[in-house]
Amino acid sequence: MCRYAMTTYKAHYACFDCRKTFKRRLLHDVARDESKSVAAKCPDCAQVAANMGLDFKSPSKDDVKAWQHLRSLYVVGVTYHSCGCSGPGYIPATTGELVAYLQERLTDYVKELRYWLNRRQPTTKVEFEYDKNKNWAHNTRFPRQLVGRNGGVNSMDAIAYWQQRVYDLEHNISKARAQLVKP
Repeated sequence: MCRYAMTTYKAHYACFDCRKTFKRRLLHDVARDESKSVAAKCPDCAQVAANMGLDFKSPSKDDVKAWQHLRSLYVVGVTYHSCGCSGPGYIPATTGELVAYLQERLTDYVKELRYWLNRRQPTTKVEFEYDKNKNWAHNTRFPRQLVGRNGGVNSMDAIAYWQQRVYDLEHNISKARAQLVKP
């Protein structure tokens, strides 16, 4: 069972400039009628803090290198959010490992994009069933809103999806590389 399912926990917030972490009251605890969220601000510098998730454990305030690495993780969207079942997944230990990990993901995304660019859209029910059984691994790597009623995926939607994923990942890789260069 998910450890976060039965009780509501407060998320961990981090200020990379002050090298400080904190939790804050949930909006639901303060104003039950409010539906919008309010940004968490650092109690020291009043800058907007990063929501690092429930599984986050902060390094010591003196470990500047670890805080720089946490900032580079956050810049590319890697945080410690999970449902509590298995943790947040793989988190690279260094910025160099982060770039290598993102490069591996980029290779996977480009393979998926090539598959969809070269795919022939099934036209008959028999072709559709054959495609569904043979290419299930490709057909199941999408958000639910892209999957049609019959369980199939439109090639043009898939191409647009993977192009956007490749673009976003290339952008994140360049941001991570920029973090490597910073002193």
